Amino acid sequence: MLIRVFSAVSGVMLGLAAAVPAQAQDGIEGKAQLCAVCHGEKGVPPDPKATPVIWGQQQSYLMKQLRDFRNGERSSGIMTPLAKGLAEGDLRKLAAYFAAKPWPQRASTTSPTPPKGIAQCQACHQPSFEGGPPAPRLAGLSYEYLVQEMREFASGERANNLDMPGFMRALPEAEREAMARYLSAL
Repeated sequence: MLIRVFSAVSGVMLGLAAAVPAQAQDGIEGKAQLCAVCHGEKGVPPDPKATPVIWGQQQSYLMKQLRDFRNGERSSGIMTPLAKGLAEGDLRKLAAYFAAKPWPQRASTTSPTPPKGIAQCQACHQPSFEGGPPAPRLAGLSYEYLVQEMREFASGERANNLDMPGFMRALPEAEREAMARYLSAL
C-alpha cells in the first residue's frame, strides 16, 4: 500500500514539475499553475469527486489548509509534499491568489430542500454556505468530496479543526449524506 501511495505521489510530482517551465515556477503564477493540474485550469477540478474547488474559496481557510498540509496537521499524499516546499510568504500569496478568483459557476436545475440540521452549519459557513473567516465555502463542492470530508471528520481521520470532528460524529451518516447532497446542489 505504501509503495502505491509513494508511486502515485512521485508520478504526480514529476507531472507537476514537467507541467510548468522552470522560470514560471519562481513566481506565484507558476506555483498556481502547479495547483491547476489537480484543481483545474478554470477552477473546475478534473476529478471534483476527490479534489475540491479552490477558486473563490475563503482566503483564511486556504491559508490554514496549506499551512496544515505543510506542518503535518492535515495529511495528503499529494498536498503534504507539495506544501512542505513552500515558504510562509508563498502560502499567503497562493491563498490570496485563489481566493481572488471567481467561484466557478454551474447551472443549477433545481432548488434543493434544506435537510434537517443544516441551519446549525450557517453559524460558521454563513447563511448562503459561501463561507467566511475562518470557515470554508461549502456551496457547490461535489457531493462525493463533501461526504468524504464529513466522514473523515466523524472518524477522527481529519482533525485539523476543533469543532468539526465532534459535530460530524454526532450526526448519523444518512444526515451527513443529506447535507452533502444539499450543499453540492447550491
